[in-house]
Amino acid sequence: MLDLLITNATLPDGRKRMSVAVQDGRIAEVTEGLQAAAHETVDAGGLLLSPPFVDAHFHMDSTLSYGQPRVNESGTLLEGIALWGELKPQLTHEAIVERALRYCDWAVARGLLAVRSHVDTSHPSLLPVQALLDVKKRVAPYLDLQLVAFPQDGVLRAPGGLDNLQRALDLGVDVVGGIPHFERTYAQGTDSVKLLCELAASQGKRVDMHCDESDDPHSRHVETLAYETQRLGLQGRVTGSHLTSMHSMDNYYVSKLIALMAEADLGVVANPLINITLQGRHDTYPKRRGMTRVPELMAAGLTVAFGHDCVLDPWYSGGSADMLEAAHMGLHVGQMTSQAAMHQCFDAVTTHPARLLGLEGYGLATGSHADFVLLHARDPVEAIRLRATRLAVYRRGKKVASSPVPVAALALPGRPDSADFLAR
Repeated sequence: MLDLLITNATLPDGRKRMSVAVQDGRIAEVTEGLQAAAHETVDAGGLLLSPPFVDAHFHMDSTLSYGQPRVNESGTLLEGIALWGELKPQLTHEAIVERALRYCDWAVARGLLAVRSHVDTSHPSLLPVQALLDVKKRVAPYLDLQLVAFPQDGVLRAPGGLDNLQRALDLGVDVVGGIPHFERTYAQGTDSVKLLCELAASQGKRVDMHCDESDDPHSRHVETLAYETQRLGLQGRVTGSHLTSMHSMDNYYVSKLIALMAEADLGVVANPLINITLQGRHDTYPKRRGMTRVPELMAAGLTVAFGHDCVLDPWYSGGSADMLEAAHMGLHVGQMTSQAAMHQCFDAVTTHPARLLGLEGYGLATGSHADFVLLHARDPVEAIRLRATRLAVYRRGKKVASSPVPVAALALPGRPDSADFLAR
C-alpha cells in the first residue's frame, strides 16, 4: 500500500489529471489517472502540483533585523552595508538563530524548502557562521539550507578576510562567496575572483559570488569570473549573483560577455525585488531598473534563477519568504509577459535554482524526493499572477504546512456570494 497518492493534479509542464504516488519518502510513480490503495489519497481537483520553491540567494544572518540599529534612509546598497556594520557588534548567537528559525517557519509555510544563504565571514569571531550552522542542523528535517562563505567587507579589503573565510569553510560552510566590486580597487576585485575560484577548485567547492552589484557599466568582474571558471574547469559549479551592471552596459560589449558566460556554463541569480529597489538610486529621470538582462541570458542557454535576497533587513523593508513575489517582480521588471517567458519566471524560482544548488532528488519524477506544493492555481502563470496560496506543502511525503482555500465572501445584489480569483 502506498503512503500517499495525489490524484487529478496539473503539473508545471502542462500535463493534467496526473497522479503522484509516494512510498518511503520518495516518488514511486508519476502517471495519468493512477488508482491505487494508499494510507492517504488527496484529490488535487485539477490544481497545480509543483516541486518546492527554491531561493538561490538569501541573507539569513540579517533577516528580520529591520530597524536595528536604525532604518536605511537613503535606500542604497552602501548605507545598507554600513548599517549591517553597525549592527554586527550587537549580534548574539541566540538572536541570529531565533530570527533565522522564524524565517524558516515562514519559508515552509510558503512552500520554500531549499535556501542558499550567504553568511558574513568578515569578523574573526565568525558568530553569524556558527549561528547559521546551528540553524542548518535544526531545520534539516524540513528545509535544505546551503551556506555560502560571504566576505561582506571584502576578502582582501578586510584584515584577515581570507583566513576568516577559510575557517568558515573548515567549520562546514558549503560554498565559496565573494564581493569583488566592494574591494578597494578594481585590480583587487579581479585578484579576489581569481583567489576565491582557485580556493574553491582546490577544495571541490561551488562558487557563488556577489558580482557587479552596481549601476556602473564598467564594473565587469563577471568577465573575470567566467574566465576563471573555464581556466579551472569549474563549469556548471559557479554562479554570479546580481550582475546589475549589465543593465547599464553597452550592447556590443554585452554581446561578447554573454557568449563568454555561456561558454563557462555560468549560473546567474537576479534578485528582482532588491535590484529594482537598490539600483538607480543616483539617477534622476529616467531611472534605471537595475535588474540584469534575464531574458537575454536565458535565451543564450544560461541557467538563470531569481532570489529573494533580503527580507526585513538593512537593505529591504518588505518581504515574506514568498518566491512567487520574486517571480512576479521579475516578470514585470524584465517585461517577460509572453506565455513562454512567464513559465520561465516560474522555473526561475523552482527548477533553475535547484540546478544551481545541485539539489539531489529534486523534481516531480520517479525516484525523486516526495517534496511538492499544491497551489491554488491551475498553471504556473496563474500561480505568479495570484501569488497563489499554498494549500498543502509536503516534505518527504509528509504534510508540513497547509493553508485554507482563499475565498472572499461577497454581499452584492445579483452577484455570486463569493470570489476565488481563479480564471475560468
